[in-house]
Amino acid sequence: MTDPRMRTARRALKLTSLPLGFAGRAAGGWARGASGGDRTAIAAQLATRNADQLFAVLGELKGGAMKVGQALSVYEALIPNELAEPYHQALIKLQASAPAMPVGDVHRMLDEQLGRQWPSRFREFDAEAAHAASIGQVHKAVWRDGREVAVKIQYPGAEQALLSDLRILRRLAQLLKIIVPGMDVRALIDELTTRMAVELDYLAEADHQRTFAAALADDPGIRVPKVVASAPKVIVSEWLDGIPLSHFARTPVAGADDQRTRDHIGATMLEWVFSSPSRTGLLHCDPHHGNFRLMSDGRIGALDFGAVAPMPGGIPAPLARLLQLAADDDADAFLQESKNAGFIAADHPITPVEAMGFLGAFPATVRNELFHFNRAFMQAEGARLTDFHGDFQTVRDLDLPPEYLMLARTVGGWVGILAQIDCTVAARGILRTWIPGFVG
Repeated sequence: MTDPRMRTARRALKLTSLPLGFAGRAAGGWARGASGGDRTAIAAQLATRNADQLFAVLGELKGGAMKVGQALSVYEALIPNELAEPYHQALIKLQASAPAMPVGDVHRMLDEQLGRQWPSRFREFDAEAAHAASIGQVHKAVWRDGREVAVKIQYPGAEQALLSDLRILRRLAQLLKIIVPGMDVRALIDELTTRMAVELDYLAEADHQRTFAAALADDPGIRVPKVVASAPKVIVSEWLDGIPLSHFARTPVAGADDQRTRDHIGATMLEWVFSSPSRTGLLHCDPHHGNFRLMSDGRIGALDFGAVAPMPGGIPAPLARLLQLAADDDADAFLQESKNAGFIAADHPITPVEAMGFLGAFPATVRNELFHFNRAFMQAEGARLTDFHGDFQTVRDLDLPPEYLMLARTVGGWVGILAQIDCTVAARGILRTWIPGFVG
């Protein structure tokens, strides 16, 4: 195997080459424009080539690079139309694709984690990866009792690669803002860095999955596969077939039946977010299309439980009151309640509108019984964020418990995904059902 230090150096070289490639294309585009070229066509070509290079590098490197790309893909609907298509195509490719681990590494990891007799635990094992993600890949197999299972195997050296990538990408944060103008990319990378230790611990992930599976065993909308076996770097769980939610994000609505399916997905996923804390004591805080599948029976299958935060007792009452005030569009009371709860200093010179900005686009989705999540709504939100950077500064100024920030980012991510899917959801009623103190 290649020396890990050499692999890290090569990864760093690929990441740090990105600004040079972008700058070279910008210079070439300027020269062509100065000599009479069509500036609009040139800008479109630059956007496409930059997107291709950026996400080709992120996808190839896996690790933290791919994790950042997946996190940014949730906000793809924010991108203006003139830039959206090349980034949309590149982001979708990144959702569930990455180079596979060599078979020799797969067998070595299984030897280490399940013992050298691991083949006897399976009737069949497909050496070719079925799915590849940021820190591990999945193989389809048949367990010894005849059940079809997914075998999730962590990449060798994943921790070193993750931390190295994230350190470099934090320095390139301004470059990554070409994807979602106005986003605080450094804050996103910092959040990913803090939760990496949790995501790398497959034993903890397996415990989270067991908790969700037990609590939601009879849920008519969500299916969580049971864990069959687990080790520090391997999880074996029941196999789920289905259509990735990315399919609905990248295709237009195809008739009334398709629209009903999309509306069902939207309602199910929003209920998943707001009901999970009270039903499981946990918040699943990794919203992206690759983690969920629409199954043939209409349920949504949830596949990844690496990014989970404790939220015992459900959504905290102070946050429920803030959500109610935001739904009522009462910015003055929202600011006062934030100060009463100690989230904002009494003498902080923040305006009511800036305080409400902490919740981003979400209040608009619960001010009526039904809300249409679509790209037009998110692009308008993207323009607001680009023109008004105070929201991100507001979040930094707030003295909020970590679980509040995590919930806000998780909900924001799902708002972006539902906008890509294009669905109409009774969001206000879902909050009324699952958040004590929210009366709607």
